[in-house]
Amino acid sequence: MSVPVQGSERRARHTGVRRGKHRGHEPGESFSRGFAALGELALAGVQVSARAVDLATGAVLFSVDDHVVMPTASIGKVLLLIEVAARLESHATSPLSLVDRLQTDAVGDAGVWQHLAVPSLPLADLAALVGATSDNLATNVLVRRIGLDSVSARTVELGLKHTAMLDLVRDHRGPDDAPQLSVGSAKELTWLFSALARGEIVDAGTSKRVVGWLSLGHDMSMVAGAFGLDPLAHRGPDHGLLLVHKTGTDAGIRAEVGVLRGPRAGVAYAVSTSFDDTDLSARLGVLDGMRAVGRDLLEYVH
Repeated sequence: MSVPVQGSERRARHTGVRRGKHRGHEPGESFSRGFAALGELALAGVQVSARAVDLATGAVLFSVDDHVVMPTASIGKVLLLIEVAARLESHATSPLSLVDRLQTDAVGDAGVWQHLAVPSLPLADLAALVGATSDNLATNVLVRRIGLDSVSARTVELGLKHTAMLDLVRDHRGPDDAPQLSVGSAKELTWLFSALARGEIVDAGTSKRVVGWLSLGHDMSMVAGAFGLDPLAHRGPDHGLLLVHKTGTDAGIRAEVGVLRGPRAGVAYAVSTSFDDTDLSARLGVLDGMRAVGRDLLEYVH
């Protein structure tokens, strides 16, 4: 995993970012707001990686150290959902197959199943919970049922070399546990979501299932906070906007990957940050920077 770039080296890398031309704007103006915001974060010691591509042309609209492998927290759950969807699509298992939760699956933080009385849920419902609320308990039950080795094999089959789900979700990580739930590069993550949007991950049916689950996502605290959508209901067009995304949150980690379509264009984007989360102002600064990227994405598609 990459370590933070310090001082002038970080400044040199960031000022070398590729930026695309915003439709209807002067050359170089596109994404200038987000670029400046991410630059300020990098100079303040935040490790930043980002990328955005036009869905129709594949053109890189901007990139900041998009090859760097970053911790991505819950974003790795997308790889789990892909394996679940592939099994359902091939009829290897039924979407109505009930799975019990066990005491060994128990975990806190994100999700609602831990607060519900029902002890068993169908596979498809577990996947929907992961897509909607990044449900940690549902994730661990799916990992136990599907197998992390199978998720890893599917990841390799997709050609991803710098993106992986490394472990199940844990309340505490010990020295013998994987240091992160998942890692990824912005370059690979934007490719993954572009391919999902085109129906090219495994097959069209598998991609459609994954996109459907992810379209339920409620977390609008990061990049997507700039889009003005209803966090709890945005599966249909809203002012011409359609969003499918996944976020990742952990101590000192904020990451998001998604596809945003609008009346003028569509984009796939990924933004990952790693920072010293010792005071609230540092966290709020990171979130503001991510939303600045979101405002540029919104202007590009709308």
